[in-house]
Amino acid sequence: MAMTPNTPFCVSLTADFFDASGQIKYHDIGLDRIDCNRRFSVGRFDDHHPEISPEQLSGVNGVVVLTPRVTTHSLSQSSELLVIARFGVGFDSVDVPACTAQDVVLCIATGAVDRPVAEATVGWMLALTHHLRTKDRLVRESRWGERSVFMGCELRERTLGVIGFGGIGRSLVKLLSNFGMNPPLVYDPFMTPSTVQEHGATSVSLDELLTRADFVSIHCPLSEQTRNLIGDRELSMMKSSSYLINTARGGIVDESALAKALASQSIAGAALDCFVDEPLTSPTIFAQFENVLLAPHCIAWTNEMFRDTGRTAFQSIIDLAAGITPKGVVNPEVLSRPGFLQKWNRLQHQSP
Repeated sequence: MAMTPNTPFCVSLTADFFDASGQIKYHDIGLDRIDCNRRFSVGRFDDHHPEISPEQLSGVNGVVVLTPRVTTHSLSQSSELLVIARFGVGFDSVDVPACTAQDVVLCIATGAVDRPVAEATVGWMLALTHHLRTKDRLVRESRWGERSVFMGCELRERTLGVIGFGGIGRSLVKLLSNFGMNPPLVYDPFMTPSTVQEHGATSVSLDELLTRADFVSIHCPLSEQTRNLIGDRELSMMKSSSYLINTARGGIVDESALAKALASQSIAGAALDCFVDEPLTSPTIFAQFENVLLAPHCIAWTNEMFRDTGRTAFQSIIDLAAGITPKGVVNPEVLSRPGFLQKWNRLQHQSP
C-alpha cells in the first residue's frame, strides 16, 4: 500500500484553526511535521460550520478536524477521502460507523493530551481545596477579615477516584504520586485489576469509588454507556467533603442532578471544563455557585498541547501515506476494506 514519492496527497484543515484574516490562531499546531514533506499539499476550509459540509471534503485525501462534527451527510462526497485526523482524543463528534461505511480511517491524537489534561486536573484540585477563587475575591473586595472563614485542606491523605484509566488517568496518578495522597481508586470496566495495580492504583466498582473518594475525576469517553453516568444516585453516594471534576465530555454528568447536589451542599464543589450543549451561548446554571470552577472546554489548552496534538495528527496522515498503520486508529477494519484500497489505487496512479 506504499505511495510513490511524487503522488500528491491533499490535506485540509478545518477553518476554526484560523482567524478572520486567514492566519493560524495558535502558536504552534505541529505543521512543521508535514510542511517539509513535498508529498503533501496542505490547505484549509474557507468557512467554519458546526458540521463539515460535503463540499468541504470534495477532492480532499486527508482532513485535520478541530471542532466541527463529521456526519453521514458530511461524508456524502468523500470519494477521495482516506483519513480524518481528530485534533484531540475525543471522537464523539465523529460518526464512526459513517466513516467506516465510506472507507475513511479515523485517527485520534493518542497520548498528546495526557500530560496537559492531567496537569490541569491537578491545578483544579489545588484551586478547589485552597479556595483560590474565593480568596482572590477577598482581596479584590477588601474583605481581609474574612480569611479565617475559608480554611482549605491539602491533598495529603486524601483519596483520588479516577473514572476511566486511559493515558490521561494514568498521567494524573503519576503526577500526584508525590503529594502524599492515599492509593488512588480506579473505575474502568475495560481495564484489568492487574493492569490498574501496575500503575499504583486499585480497581474498584463505581459505587465504591464514589463513596470513598475525596476527588472524583472523570476521564472516560462519552458513549451510550457513559451518558449520564453520574446522576442523582451517584452524586448522593459521594461524601459531602468531596469534589467532582469533569475534563472529559459534557453528558457524562447529569447537569440538573449536579446542580441540585451543589445547591443542597451534598458535595463540596466541582470543576467543569465541558457541558452538554457547547458552545454555551448563555450563562450556565453553574455560574451561581462560588464553589464551582468553570472553563470553556479549554482548561488544558497550552502551546505545548497544541504542538504535540498537531504533530501527532499530521504524523498519522504521514504514516498512512507511507503504508504504515497510524497510531490511534479508531476503526482499523477500514484498512482492509476493498473501497479503501480502491481509493489507494487511484491515488497511487495519479500524476503529480
